[in-house]
Amino acid sequence: MENSPYRESRPYQVADVMTRPAVAVGREDLFKDVVERLMQGKVSALPVLEGDGRVIGVVSEADLLPKEEFRDSDPDRLTQLRRAHDLAKAGAATAGELMSTPAVTVHADATLSEAARIMARRHVKRLPVVGPTGRLEGMVSRGDLLKVFLRPDNDLADEIRRDIVDPLFPAPIEPVHVVVAKGVATLTGRVTDPERIELAARLARGVEGVVDVDCRLTAEV
Repeated sequence: MENSPYRESRPYQVADVMTRPAVAVGREDLFKDVVERLMQGKVSALPVLEGDGRVIGVVSEADLLPKEEFRDSDPDRLTQLRRAHDLAKAGAATAGELMSTPAVTVHADATLSEAARIMARRHVKRLPVVGPTGRLEGMVSRGDLLKVFLRPDNDLADEIRRDIVDPLFPAPIEPVHVVVAKGVATLTGRVTDPERIELAARLARGVEGVVDVDCRLTAEV
């Protein structure tokens, strides 16, 4: 992310935090090549590419481990039935045989909350970021999504003032003060419409990078 990553015209998108260029492997890359690429890239999963860079699957550490797990074992019939998928992985030699497909991907213009929901629902830690034709554009991880919480406090305060406080509580009629410390936004002041207090707090909590809101606004009697 840039030093001042605020995007005035839109919410944060995956493109703002993703890693590029992304480390990837091809369908025919061998098992050892996949392991080396994972280690070199210090990542837990790699997109598998074909043709002009289209993502056709993802190979993760979990896909590689069965080869070690079943290295010196002779699984019984019940294990063969229950762990057929893992046993197939244990015998795999290429990225194409190892990969999980179809790949769970996300588009660069998806919001961070959309990417987070995909990761949670599909139980994955990293997502290939693809363009309209399925070509790889980058990778986004859980850690990347958390970068938004590194936004400087003054950036957060500026956004809350400009986009929430100023429209809801025009100065000098209703002076509202905003202070942000360690991501916690504190709103203080006296306002004429009590219904706008709850709205201001809710909108402030929705600002990306805000950890919590301490709303101390009071309504004039």
